[in-house]
Amino acid sequence: MLKRDWWRWLLGLGLLIAVCWPAYTWSQANIKTLKNTGRTRMAPVIMVPGSSASQNRFDSLITELGKETPQKHSVLKLTVQTDGSIKYSGSIAANDNEPFIVIGFANNHDGKANIDKQAVWLNTAFKALVKTYHFNHFYALGHSNGGLIWTLFLERYLKESPKVHIDRLMTIASPYNMESTSTTAKTSMFKELYRYRTGLPRSLTVYSIAGTENYTSDGTVPYNSVNYGKYIFQDQVKHFTEITVTGANTAHSDLPQNKQIVSLIRQYLLAETLPNKERQQNAQRVQN
Repeated sequence: MLKRDWWRWLLGLGLLIAVCWPAYTWSQANIKTLKNTGRTRMAPVIMVPGSSASQNRFDSLITELGKETPQKHSVLKLTVQTDGSIKYSGSIAANDNEPFIVIGFANNHDGKANIDKQAVWLNTAFKALVKTYHFNHFYALGHSNGGLIWTLFLERYLKESPKVHIDRLMTIASPYNMESTSTTAKTSMFKELYRYRTGLPRSLTVYSIAGTENYTSDGTVPYNSVNYGKYIFQDQVKHFTEITVTGANTAHSDLPQNKQIVSLIRQYLLAETLPNKERQQNAQRVQN
């Protein structure tokens, strides 16, 4: 009798598992779906040029990226005027989920005071883009001082768009300690970036690329200045990686269209080329 009851108990347990397992797997799949429903299909790659460069700075880079990427990217360009008004050129195709957007500034001069203003103007343009295109996550690229502008924006102004998440930031030859070659002296620009570093998104992945013609600079930006980025990002963001590019076409102005850097952008910044697992992780971070 006891043996018969044991088999009945085992059979009942098996039936219970058979009934509950599909419900459990459906529930898990549904939770995952619910997590991802808030992630917009559009995830633009927003580019900010350095000082003295216009909204056309990345034309060669965009051409190079278009030669090998699986999909065609439309291009929208913005120039923010000193009064905060915006001039547009180009357009975003209705079915383009990863358009390239370039934000330039009418006052594109160098210097800390102007970089601070440009970060405010970037915020103006960013809010306008979010209002028009309704995306809630994006990728960012900055060349030279464009990387500083992005860093200031992420530290101080992205929180004004609380429903929008940045997936990745890539900076190219960004002088976090300005023109200084020192490994100890800190400029006022670096001190500001360092002071506000706790405002950086904790889930952010950052790639800082340095170009070197002679292992000390790219002819304009000292390597030591680019290297100062680690003091800003390390222990503040999820991942920080510094990459040094040497060889041909590593002068400062050549870096955005340098073949190695184009390959790095394609590999580490464009969502279309990220592994599926990482895309899913990015999607989950939007909901957290």
